[in-house]
Amino acid sequence: MRPNHSATGASRHRAIAALLACATAVLIVPASQLQADEAQPFRLCADPTNLPFSSDSSSKPGFYVEIGQALAQALGRPIAYDWYKSYFGKRTVRVTLLGRQCDAMIGLPRSADFMGPAVIFSDTFAKEGYALVAAKESARGAAIGGIDGLKGKRVAVQFASTPQNLLASRDDIQKVTVLSPEEGMQALDQGRADVAFIWGPVAGWLNKTSYDGRYQIELTEGEGLSWDAAIGFAKTSTELRDRVNAVLPQLQGKIGELAVKYGLPGGAPVRFGAAPTPVTTGTGSGAVAQVANVVATETKGDAVAGKEIFNGTCAHCHGPDAIQSERKIDLRLLRHRYGDEMREKYLTTVQEGRPNKGMPAWKEVYTEDQLSSIYSFLLTVQVESND
Repeated sequence: MRPNHSATGASRHRAIAALLACATAVLIVPASQLQADEAQPFRLCADPTNLPFSSDSSSKPGFYVEIGQALAQALGRPIAYDWYKSYFGKRTVRVTLLGRQCDAMIGLPRSADFMGPAVIFSDTFAKEGYALVAAKESARGAAIGGIDGLKGKRVAVQFASTPQNLLASRDDIQKVTVLSPEEGMQALDQGRADVAFIWGPVAGWLNKTSYDGRYQIELTEGEGLSWDAAIGFAKTSTELRDRVNAVLPQLQGKIGELAVKYGLPGGAPVRFGAAPTPVTTGTGSGAVAQVANVVATETKGDAVAGKEIFNGTCAHCHGPDAIQSERKIDLRLLRHRYGDEMREKYLTTVQEGRPNKGMPAWKEVYTEDQLSSIYSFLLTVQVESND
């Protein structure tokens, strides 16, 4: 009697079919994985409350967020957001972009001096900077061709800004100090200033949303007044950067429409010369004379690293390189004010902050070594007051 092999044959066929299925699956995996990679979201770092640039509101997402949405669509990828306040300057970039929480950050200054080489940049997509704002019917702004065009005018300048330092030595220009672009626009509206020399994008947004477009706004250019805006990436993301650069040209029309939508000023800029280093803030009892730099031997810390941290975080209020024409926040006068208690006063202030004056506490943000490095930098810029 011949043995019955039909069951064995069926089993063999099933085994072969299973092997073929496995082989097919193995062959398919790379393609599926490639498609999955292509579908990975374009992760954008953005501030949730920073209009006109960004917002977590779907009805008013902001200039940068809408550019990010257009980029994601052009790249064929969904978009995702990593919301993080931009108040902390370069720390924001370190935590989010360099911390791999997102793929791109829109609106960084396109400069190798800005966190290079850790951060790389796309091509420029816009020019941003300070602007001159004046009432349209007065035509005051149209006559301004530079700093001399402001002679005899009342000019609102933002506290601790490049325009304030630029005009600090001009006694023929009446400065109206304000704390924000919002206050600068209010000074114009209330007749306390003839011209406002303030941050252009915010001025444009306010002019559009709060002042019915009654003001003309002219961009300015010059050292510290304007820069090229680009998209930042971690240095390992060269492929994504190149893909973004490839699609940016086709989005220029859309970017221009968004600039108009959010009121960003355009047109030919007014050229200003370099802001002078304010060695003095005037004459008489208010003058501050520059003296020899103090070698940072009183504390441990790297003054060069401290300068970078300072300019990335503290310069917003205290001026680039601690150059500040407003005496009450001029950190070059710390030694003059506090003498041997300078270090103790510095540490208490930066660690605990001064919330009632708008200064946050930094003890949870920077390490002791980083705070010591900032202090070492500040020692190198101390001056003596002759009042």
